[in-house]
This record gives sequence, structure tokens and C-alpha cells, in this order.
Amino acid sequence: MTRGSAATSVGTVLAELFAAAARGCRDRSPLTQRLLDDAAGDLRRGGVTTRIMAGSERDREGAVPGLRFAGAVHRLVLEGRAPDLAKHYPSVGGQPHLPTLWEDALPALEQHADLLRHRIAAAVVQTNEPGRSAPLYGGLLVAAQEAAKAAGRQVPFCVRLLEVGASGGLNLRPHHVAYRLDDTVLGDPDSLLVLDPEWTGRPPADLTHRLRVVGRAGCDLNPVDVSTEDGRLHLSSFVWADQLARWNRLRDALDLAATDPVRVERSAGPEWLARQLARVERDVLTVVWHSVVWQYVSPADRAMGRAVLADAAARATAKTPLALLVFEPRRTDGDDYRFELLLKLWPAGISLNLGHGGGHGTPFTWDVTPWE
Repeated sequence: MTRGSAATSVGTVLAELFAAAARGCRDRSPLTQRLLDDAAGDLRRGGVTTRIMAGSERDREGAVPGLRFAGAVHRLVLEGRAPDLAKHYPSVGGQPHLPTLWEDALPALEQHADLLRHRIAAAVVQTNEPGRSAPLYGGLLVAAQEAAKAAGRQVPFCVRLLEVGASGGLNLRPHHVAYRLDDTVLGDPDSLLVLDPEWTGRPPADLTHRLRVVGRAGCDLNPVDVSTEDGRLHLSSFVWADQLARWNRLRDALDLAATDPVRVERSAGPEWLARQLARVERDVLTVVWHSVVWQYVSPADRAMGRAVLADAAARATAKTPLALLVFEPRRTDGDDYRFELLLKLWPAGISLNLGHGGGHGTPFTWDVTPWE
């Protein structure tokens, strides 16, 4: 194979990854779908996108190069560097006109090709979707109450929340969010972040009990400091610009974070988790939590994380219980995925699939079955 044909082959593979990402946006973000479809065509022609993606040609599917490209372009718009393109982006007040989107994108891509290449090479996709706090909140209520029943307690346990892959830590304050259910508000009714959980059914818990969180910590290989403008822009850029409900939800979550800071430590999950779980708190339910992160974890770290958790589970007692609560995609009978909320409790021996919902946490259906 000649050098030229090899380059063409690699470009074709990258174009297919862009096209696959575009299909993932279908019916959810027409703007992002069109941008990625047009960028895939540009890659096949050897256009400016080829120069922008230089160094990322051999990315695997899990690195989602297309979404990193879309995020970097969105950030240009948010920074005011692409005024002609901004008219298509609802996140800055624009209105998409898909037939002319690529035509208006090209000048910005040409002008900022080097900046885009640098950002794409350095970035990992981090949505840190605050809507996932809704199923988390319900799952924590179930965990705290089930652990209490198993221990013979009348009052639910207080919770210590440990999040692996916490990104900017936006889901480390579920007790400070307002959840509107019909005429009822759960959580903090005065919160800056108000969520409509869009629940079908209800969690198997007494919703009148207040969730008491007495400790929070998080880790991430690439933590985002949401107290900085750079951090806020980084997370904002990965929200699809024509999904205004998500955009507004993130704005409110960032405002809430400013009033209630939580540090996210730069660390690999297994090592950090081992340090955290070495400290045991009496009369507190320690909850290990992660959401839509498992697919990005290496097989080695998955195995190490399971071993760390198993060791801690073996040491759990009725007065120092441990829970694993995760919201992750699981493959269905076909080739599709659905996002399921899964709970394990030690030493109670409880293992439940609490339900399933959209990847952004809403809507969510409570449907309790054994976690097998």
C-alpha cells in the first residue's frame, strides 16, 4: 500500500466515525448531525477537516473524535470567534439553517484550524449532564432506606457520596436540587437548579424522608474546574447547541455549583476509591456512584475497581454499610442500549435494577427488578 493510499484509508475510517456520531444525533440534534455529516464528507475529500483532525486520524470509536470536533466548533461560537456561524447556534440566540451551515462554518474552520486541532487533541468529551441527578436522587433515597431496614433502623442512613468520573462535580449535590413532581417538590425547593424528572412510576421509597448528605468527594482523570470560565466553556461546548432545555439546565447547574463548591480530585478511579474506602464512617451509608463513564474506563481499571469495591464490601457492617449506585448504558437484546439505574447494598445483600431512562437522566421509568 502506498503512503497516499494509506492516508486515504485512515481518512476514510475517521470519516466513518464522524458519520456514526452524526447518526447518533439523529432526531436529537439536527444541527450537530448536519455539521458532522458535512465534516465527514469534507474528510473524504481531504478538505480543511483533514488538517484540523491531524494527529487524531487513528482514534478509536470510544474516543468519539466527531463529538470532540463538534464541541471544539461550538466553543468557537461561544467565545465569539465565529460570528457567521453563530447565527445557526441557538445557544447564542441563533436559528439553524442547515442548507448553509457548512458554507458558514468553513471560514471559521480555515481561520482557526490550528486552535481547533490543538483543542481536539487535548479534549475528552465531558457532558457532566446534571439531569442525571434526578434518578440519582431517587436511587439514594432507596439505598438509604433499604440499608436502614436491613440494619433494623427506623431512620434512613445519612449518605456519604463518592463519585468516580465526576468531571466537573455537577452531580455531587443531589440534595441541593429541586425535583418537581406534579404538585410536589422534592429536595431543595429554593434551589437554583429545578429539574422535571419526567418519572413514570416512583422510586420504592418514602419520598417524604429528607435525603441527608454528610460527605461528598469525586475524582476524574481530567477534572473540570467549574469555578473558572475555561471550565464552564469546556462543559458548555459539549452540549448540543440546539438542545436548549439541556443548555439551560447546565447554566443553572453551573450557577448552583458556584454557591456550593465541591473539589474533584485528579486521580484514576481505583487508587482514589481505595483511599476513600479505607476510611469508614459509623452510622453513614457510603455510596459509590458513577454515571455514563464505564465505557471510557480501561479493562485494567475496571478490574482494579471491582477488586477495591469487593474488598470494601467484605468489610461492610450493619453500622457501616456500603452501596454501589450506577447509571450506565447496558446492551439490550438487539444492538441498542438503554440506560439503567443499578443498586447493590452490603452487607444487606440487596441487588436491584431500579429502572431505566434517557441517557441524560430524563425521562426515567421506575421498574424494580433483580440486578442480574
